[in-house]
Amino acid sequence: MKDLKKFNIQFVGLKEGTHLFEYDVDNTFFEAFNYDEFESSSIKVSLNFIKKSTLFDLTFTASGFVEVPCDVTNELYQQDVQSVLPLIVNFGPEFNDDNEEILILPHEAYEFNVAQFIYEMIVLSIPNKRVHPKVLDGTMDSETLDKLKELQIKEVKTVEETDPRWDKLKNLITEKKT
Repeated sequence: MKDLKKFNIQFVGLKEGTHLFEYDVDNTFFEAFNYDEFESSSIKVSLNFIKKSTLFDLTFTASGFVEVPCDVTNELYQQDVQSVLPLIVNFGPEFNDDNEEILILPHEAYEFNVAQFIYEMIVLSIPNKRVHPKVLDGTMDSETLDKLKELQIKEVKTVEETDPRWDKLKNLITEKKT
């Protein structure tokens, strides 16, 4: 976690008002969290930190890209990252991060680390199903797509025939009524 020291914010010396913190995030950041789903990444994160007398109002904004494999073709592509995360930091008797929108720090705290919030914001902004843009618009030429098209079910045939045993049972019901 040595790599994440630059994400510590010492708020004791800050004056009340607005402060701006900027971070450049790449794969070394994600390696600190043992997260290896991105081939490469380049994300700029800005933190608008508003210090008030009793609480802090934080707004994280991330923009950039991560390079990920497509779930359909396994081709690498750049997935845009655009995300905003608001966070309120308040003070209480003990640390509490149960609520995702409010962080409670102990009264004796003088700094806190924002790396976990940045990590979660970026990872959660990536879609679960990653599809290359060229697959979506139909311009990608790939062996994988060709094979998928070849194996695609062309037409579903519905068979109207039923099992003769069931027909006999249906006859029993109709015979009973007559």
